[in-house]
Amino acid sequence: MKRRTLIRCLSLAPLATGVSYGRGSRPGGPAEKLPPGHDPRDFGALADGRTLDTAAIQAAIDAAASSLGRVNLTGAVFLSGSLTLRSGITFHIASDATLVGSSDPAHYRTGRWPALLLADSATDLHLSGKGTINGQGRELAGNIEKLLRAGKLADPPDLKRPSERHRPQLIEFTRCRRSSVRDLTLRDAASWVQTYRNCEDLVLEGLTVRSTAYWNNDGIDLYDCRRVVVRHCDIDCSDDAICLKSATPGKFCEDILVESCRLRASASAFKMGTSSHGGFRRITVRDLRIRDTYRSAVTLQSVDGGHIEDIDISDIVAENTGNAFFIRIGQRVDGRSAGTIRNIRIRDLTITVPASAPDTGYPHAGPPLRRPHNVIPASIVGLPLHPVENVTLENIRISMPGGADPAVAHIPLEKLHRLPDLPERYPEFSMFGELPAWALFLRHTRGIVFRQTCFGLKSPDFRPALVLDRSVDTELDGISLDLTSGRPLIAAHASPGIRILNPSHPLDKDDLRQWKTEPAAQ
Repeated sequence: MKRRTLIRCLSLAPLATGVSYGRGSRPGGPAEKLPPGHDPRDFGALADGRTLDTAAIQAAIDAAASSLGRVNLTGAVFLSGSLTLRSGITFHIASDATLVGSSDPAHYRTGRWPALLLADSATDLHLSGKGTINGQGRELAGNIEKLLRAGKLADPPDLKRPSERHRPQLIEFTRCRRSSVRDLTLRDAASWVQTYRNCEDLVLEGLTVRSTAYWNNDGIDLYDCRRVVVRHCDIDCSDDAICLKSATPGKFCEDILVESCRLRASASAFKMGTSSHGGFRRITVRDLRIRDTYRSAVTLQSVDGGHIEDIDISDIVAENTGNAFFIRIGQRVDGRSAGTIRNIRIRDLTITVPASAPDTGYPHAGPPLRRPHNVIPASIVGLPLHPVENVTLENIRISMPGGADPAVAHIPLEKLHRLPDLPERYPEFSMFGELPAWALFLRHTRGIVFRQTCFGLKSPDFRPALVLDRSVDTELDGISLDLTSGRPLIAAHASPGIRILNPSHPLDKDDLRQWKTEPAAQ
């Protein structure tokens, strides 16, 4: 009970440059039995939550690096600015200890962006412990806003909040090998919680993320990393929960395993490709439990010329999420060819989409759409000459709210050709606004296969369940569609090679509509 009370205080109490609990007090239960290690108090740290202990903690880190040893934070609150972690050390925060990031922006150094814990080109570096890292994100970001208003920092004028280059993360590892972060609780970053760039043989396990203090609080970001395991993490954050990115043409996020995680996000739960210059391959995602997520449960997108291939996603349960899945090829980089998405397998998904905003109650909820819309379906959307290819979706169960109102928004099938492709637009499931289907929208695809898929409605919807637009060789095997759907159930424009096998009920002439050429505008 004591530790829970402490976490609540750290989250809500106004903090200037530190947290005070009285000298000698302990924020947790009984001390752990730890292997011998360097204690920052032996290097001058006061560990009172008020005094800045950066130099003493750094001295303990440097001493541990020279002896390939440990740093143990125990039994106190340590206030610090940026720390540089070294190869060969274990930096351990015990269950009765908290590392608190300073709320003064001047106390931070920059990797790519500023961060509390920085490591570059370290090997055999390990963060561990049942303790807490608290970034004081709300207070820190507020102080950055004051500096911007005073003209002491500069940002592009169109930004609605301080840019990420000013707001510190909790952890940033760059070019690290054979490293791990385990069992810690990470709270209240001013920006992304933790970023790993060009790292190899990395393990992120047993992490608890509670970071809804400010904008852009991604739970975990992996940039062009290889051989990574993300396992048994519990994430609640004000942006994407787990996000894979690729910043450099020719480099890949590859050989990644994400499994057995609980996710809540005011953006997407699992996502790859917001930045997609190189690509993603051999990614396995399984056993995710998702709730109260504003955007998509699963998002795969190549919008900067990168390549996504050999992706296996399975055993996903998402309750109260704004969108089931979103797969997208875009083309944001002028003069560069669009990327590819191919050889994707998604199976055993059970997803419930509500009628209202699923992230109500977040301090920084997802932004409203630019124009009114009905609930947006799952979608797979490529580009002309650049289709999404060879995607198999098997044993999918998606419950939609229905209740769409044509007075709110309506795209008649005869005007489907007026729906733009938007190759340059920032990719999100809501980027097209209103869509003409309630369950699934396909455009510019090839070789999409659905097996044992059920789309259900809680209330009738006037739109067709499935709309296929310029999608070639689509197989629907064992599909079940709610009969309170609008008619036709399936509408297909310029989409040869549709195969409907073993439907849950026979389809008559009113259930399937196909046409090859654009009708004249009405």
